[in-house]
Amino acid sequence: MKKYNNGEFNIKNVGETVELYGWVQKKRDLGGLVFIDLRDRSGIIQLIVRPENKYYDVATSLKTESVIRAVGTINERENKNPKLPTGEIEVIVDELELINQSIDIPFEISDNTTALEDTRLKYRFLDLRRESLKNNLILRHKVTMITRNYLSENGFVEVETPILCVPTPEGARDYLVPSRIYHGHFYALPQSPQIFKQLLMIGGMEKYFQIARCFRDEDLRADRQPEFTQIDIEQSFSSEEDIWATTEGLMKKIFKEIKNVDLEPFVRIPYDDCINRYGSDKPDTRYEMELQDITEVFDNTDFEIFKNIVSDGGIINALVLKNHAEDLSRKDIDKLTDLVKVYKAKALSFLKYTDNELSGSIAKVLKEEEKKDLISKLNLENNDIVFIVADKKKVVKPSLGALRIKLAKDFNLIDESKYNFLWVTDFPMFEYSEEEQRYVAAHHPFTSPRVEDMDKLLTDKEHCYSRAYDLVLNGYELLSGSVRIHDSETQAKVFEAIDMTEEEARAKFGFFIDAFKYGAPPHCGVGIGLERLIMILAGTDNIRDVVAFPKTASAQDLMNEAPGVVAQKQLDDLGLLIKEK
Repeated sequence: MKKYNNGEFNIKNVGETVELYGWVQKKRDLGGLVFIDLRDRSGIIQLIVRPENKYYDVATSLKTESVIRAVGTINERENKNPKLPTGEIEVIVDELELINQSIDIPFEISDNTTALEDTRLKYRFLDLRRESLKNNLILRHKVTMITRNYLSENGFVEVETPILCVPTPEGARDYLVPSRIYHGHFYALPQSPQIFKQLLMIGGMEKYFQIARCFRDEDLRADRQPEFTQIDIEQSFSSEEDIWATTEGLMKKIFKEIKNVDLEPFVRIPYDDCINRYGSDKPDTRYEMELQDITEVFDNTDFEIFKNIVSDGGIINALVLKNHAEDLSRKDIDKLTDLVKVYKAKALSFLKYTDNELSGSIAKVLKEEEKKDLISKLNLENNDIVFIVADKKKVVKPSLGALRIKLAKDFNLIDESKYNFLWVTDFPMFEYSEEEQRYVAAHHPFTSPRVEDMDKLLTDKEHCYSRAYDLVLNGYELLSGSVRIHDSETQAKVFEAIDMTEEEARAKFGFFIDAFKYGAPPHCGVGIGLERLIMILAGTDNIRDVVAFPKTASAQDLMNEAPGVVAQKQLDDLGLLIKEK
């Protein structure tokens, strides 16, 4: 049937007879001539049906989004359209066939549609016809193919791992699948192929990759879906430097082929430095505005609030917004105060520096010496404004980190043409869970501790660091990875550190623990979030724009109405009862 793509013709094809297929993007009846914009995946071409044509009545009856076949001759247009690749030509129709008439569509198929997202998700099969979504899916395909080719050329083997797995006690909530054969037992959908890819290393595969489907039952947001895809990579006889080189090479290949951008060398910053400087472990480094510690300035302060915070082990940090003091009203600052309160900050102090003088919410309670120290330490210039938060470190850093992002967006400080990659290294090995009243693995329990911190595994968990790393791109966490534990003794200590008993460890990971006893190579890996990468390349901040059939923020599929109810017989087969709320 279809031999040609609409978008492949141009002025050089004038005089040729073509057979075209596609959807009616738009129909216009102008003075007897019927103009049809025919759309297929490759683009739009204009058709003209004249009144004397025996298919004229078919043309006038066409509805938008109907599927048609047209045969005609390519002609040079009198009124050219420079916005279309085919804008210099048109097709004079000889034959016209209505293949499938469309009913009235619920929204306009265009990139500037005003339809609500929920409506577009309900009719996703129509939404996919929009140019932007189509291009995003093609972009995703191209990135996937570049990835497969690059890794294959570098000796990696693509291996599929199971979807039906055993539930694990760490990480996000699992999606569970009840077993029909073994009542009361459940499979879990994989949050990642973590255990399996390590077993592949133990199995001697040495270099593995997979475009892997992963599932996490967690609260959603604009850059997260309950099911997602990651570029999963693992390699043996390797250290951090090796896996970083593999990843950087892949990213450079993708950005060169997709964006024609030669990436700068990737910066590396330890986790603690990231938190101290940016208030986040995934900072956007396309702009400056770093957090600055000004605690020492108030060592001998008379300002009671600051004095009490410092004496209680708290810190005082500042954020300087350059040359915008006059652009922020008190009402604006009140809104910024509401923002930092979301992060548990009790207050947001501010100081404006104008005409060589400080004014603002705390200016009257500061000593002249403190003012001079602040001006000097923060390198203040005319029209700068300083934001200050004083509290415990776990409050100060994230609240000012969020404020930094907000100010950068509000005052257009972000260079959108940049792609800033950053390796965040040396993550904490453990984090304390208030809910569980114990230390849990900050990354996952198969992450290797730093060699110099081995003796802290059981004795100083708070200051024990790991060989885990993240790759951050423009403020998004693009991947997580780590050097893995490859000996059973260290693995047993990590399980002990997170209060997992030997019995529980064996019940959950017995086969995995045993595998280490048969000669495990040193290995490390990464899991790159494919959707987030495509999201950045496509220039959108909504992950649903790069997924063919996404879920809403409440984890629903509005098109097929998932999740749905099941018949009682299915529940009986599975041995399940539905508990009433």
